[in-house]
Amino acid sequence: MGKVQGGMKCVKYLLFVFNFIFWLSGSLVLAVGLWLRFDPDTVKLLGGDGAPETFFIAVYILIGAGGLMMLVGFFGCFGAVRESQCLLASFFACLLIIFGAEIAAGVFGFINKEQIVEEVQKFYSSSTAEGSSSNSTAIATIYHTVLNCCGGSTPNPALCPELPEETKDCLTAITDFFNEKLHIIGYVGIGIAGVMIIGMIFSMVLCCAIRNSREVI
Repeated sequence: MGKVQGGMKCVKYLLFVFNFIFWLSGSLVLAVGLWLRFDPDTVKLLGGDGAPETFFIAVYILIGAGGLMMLVGFFGCFGAVRESQCLLASFFACLLIIFGAEIAAGVFGFINKEQIVEEVQKFYSSSTAEGSSSNSTAIATIYHTVLNCCGGSTPNPALCPELPEETKDCLTAITDFFNEKLHIIGYVGIGIAGVMIIGMIFSMVLCCAIRNSREVI
């Protein structure tokens, strides 16, 4: 009896600590998502009329996951303290749903990685095409300034004479810029998925310990 109670308390405190860390992780994910959404460089590149929104879809998924993680982490702490099987089972179900969403977001990002880059490259190319409007010219200027690039497949000093001649082409710069952002989303997703697996294990162990202790009583 004493060993069961002692083991249950140990798991309960571990789950409480985990949920606090999980809540902090949710805050971090939310902060990363908001940073990616409101990063000045990204907003400048994708803030124009007709700009592709696929990248922001992945960011919105990240923001939603972060907010949900914070909420679930709070209820997980409450369930651990109250030793409630119902709350712990709900916590496990929520973690499972978030885990599935993370996998779906990762698959979405992996499948659409090249598409996102290509859409942005096409958006830039259309702004530098002959006969482009003044608005398109302004968009191209923003890309040249933010990415420190010039022209399409090869740098074109005529499009941006204010930049040095050794400046790289914008298609390559766009690829590098958005690959870096998408890698951040991928790494965050993988890290959180690992944390959630640990949380599901802890919640089920504590739930079983609570049930066994009540059966003993």
